[in-house]
Amino acid sequence: MNIGALIIGDELLSGKRQDQHFKHLQSVLAQRGLELTWTIIVGDEAEQLERFLDFTLATKDLVFSFGGIGATPDDRTRQTVARVANVDLLPHPHAVAEIEAQYGQGAYPNRILMGYLPVGSRIIPNTINRVPGFSFNDHHFMPGFPEMSWPMIEWVLDNLYPELRDLSPKDEQIIYVIHGRESDLLPVMIKIVEDYPTLRFSSLPHLGEVPHIELSLRGHTDQIEEAMALLKAAIERANLRWLNQLDKQ
Repeated sequence: MNIGALIIGDELLSGKRQDQHFKHLQSVLAQRGLELTWTIIVGDEAEQLERFLDFTLATKDLVFSFGGIGATPDDRTRQTVARVANVDLLPHPHAVAEIEAQYGQGAYPNRILMGYLPVGSRIIPNTINRVPGFSFNDHHFMPGFPEMSWPMIEWVLDNLYPELRDLSPKDEQIIYVIHGRESDLLPVMIKIVEDYPTLRFSSLPHLGEVPHIELSLRGHTDQIEEAMALLKAAIERANLRWLNQLDKQ
């Protein structure tokens, strides 16, 4: 299952606030042997938000979305999900009950609007003020406030995906090509990607006092060994020198 993050808010794009969700979500997923496949940061503008939700809701990805589920005019996530999914936005009985339990008559006329959810949604408990987030298919929509949304991440993973663990590649090998150029090794890189599609390959050039390329292969150990042998042979044919991770340290 691919895992994505949708982080919403004009304040992030303008620089008024710095995003905290991306790094935290990476950490939470890593503890379960999982990792992000993609991340999108988008503002509050309705057309842009609809464009990206139209894309993500069409996938089967597990998506964590942060921000835009409040009741103010710039909070458009609930309405946009309903529009993209072609369902009504109606009072959700469990969400309404939570908001009424927290605020009583003070829930009306405004706070209760946060209990209007796309039909087919399930609520995500909010341990801070009981105004819930919501799940729609495998999308999970949470407030932008970390103190509210971060416990929701844990709740979603523990309660809805308890067996979703250990999907990240466990094995990795890294070598460093000293004074190498990526163009010198492009043919073998292409061959490895084509012949070993389940491996995750990366090439990261580094400038500085000792320019080098960091080459990484992640995946099944046997395939890593085979692909790495091809890579090392190509490096030597190019009259370049490689070091393994321990040597570099």
